[in-house]
Amino acid sequence: MPAAVNSVIKNSIADELEIARGDVVLAIDGCKLSDMIDYNFFCKSECLTLEIKKKSGQIEQIEIEKDFDEDLGIVFESAVFDRVKPCLNHCIFCFVDQQPEGLRETLYVKDDDYRLSYLQGTYITLTNLTDKDRERIKKLHLGPFYVSIHTTNPDLRCKMLRNPNAGMALENLKWFRKNKIPFHAQIVLCPGINDGKELERTLNDLAELKNTVLSTAIVPVGITQFRKEGLKQVDKACAERTIDIASRYKRVCCSDEFFLLAEREIPPAKYYGNFAQLEDGVGAIRLLLEDFKMYKLPKKLNKTLRFAFATSYAACSAIEYIATKLNKIQNLTCSVHPVKSDYWGKDITVAGLITTDDLIRTIKNIDADFVVIPSVMLRPYSEDFLDGKNLDYVRKMTGMDFFVVQNIYSMGELAEYIKTFA
Repeated sequence: MPAAVNSVIKNSIADELEIARGDVVLAIDGCKLSDMIDYNFFCKSECLTLEIKKKSGQIEQIEIEKDFDEDLGIVFESAVFDRVKPCLNHCIFCFVDQQPEGLRETLYVKDDDYRLSYLQGTYITLTNLTDKDRERIKKLHLGPFYVSIHTTNPDLRCKMLRNPNAGMALENLKWFRKNKIPFHAQIVLCPGINDGKELERTLNDLAELKNTVLSTAIVPVGITQFRKEGLKQVDKACAERTIDIASRYKRVCCSDEFFLLAEREIPPAKYYGNFAQLEDGVGAIRLLLEDFKMYKLPKKLNKTLRFAFATSYAACSAIEYIATKLNKIQNLTCSVHPVKSDYWGKDITVAGLITTDDLIRTIKNIDADFVVIPSVMLRPYSEDFLDGKNLDYVRKMTGMDFFVVQNIYSMGELAEYIKTFA
């Protein structure tokens, strides 16, 4: 996978040099690049030589003078330019293994690459970390990383990840502490396997690593109707026990789903610290609610506006609260429609897994000017759903217009749009 240019930032150095999509960066100062870590490191120089292979096939050597740390403005197709380190595990709860055929090809990719964890916040298990990897991490003092722990019990971790190398987790984490490499921890909770006393053991072990562990997120196992393993879903009793256990430790947070299952209020913002693991659903609802409080909305619109929220069951309570507030605006009417996942099964309740047919079934008879959906339903920078169909297909099948909220933790875009009717 070469260092292929996807786009350039307008008015940047790359833009001035007419670097364009389809060009490939071959080297900087004669050094080949394996990933964005190399690129960022070599780009810090005030003077550098950029070797570019143009889309036409012509190779150019470009000498550049710039300010120290000034970015060239190149956006690459991938953060890794060589082979992505694959996942060598076969976790009993792996979501990739719970998918049917026929989805986007990227959904079947199982990576376990420390570089993507550092650059993009993806989770790694450390089961394929080599001595060379450790040497580079230590030399460049990379971090923080996002690490899927699940359990620090060596035998149990080998069983859960179905990898004989998985039992070295605690040793790897102690190496992180010794070398002052910070990390965020993730625990996928599987009832009857790594909950209860096993969870306490894991959290005790992590507590001994002190400030090296920046945060710990506990998330419930996701089980689709395609799951062949005999896993149990987190129920109300399990959610309550898990919340109570987590409350005894610093910087340990349960995902929003635990509070919904336990029928408890979403905690205040201070519970989540700096909201370090939003992508894991830890604090997403609270952040959305706090954000909504910031907007001053009109008391009346000059003309009638009707719209509907199509949302996941996980976010439904927060969206219903927001809808209640919005419906106090004169001439504005909004409704909330949670999308049931017939495709994945009733236990899958997140927006990122909503398919076109499930969405269509939910909104086809709605009477509204448009439907609001979060961008997480779509593939980044596109209108494609995970089942390979797109938003145009949904428009055609329902006759509805859509307002796609790009920032899923904010209602700012929608609030500004509503103001245009005042």
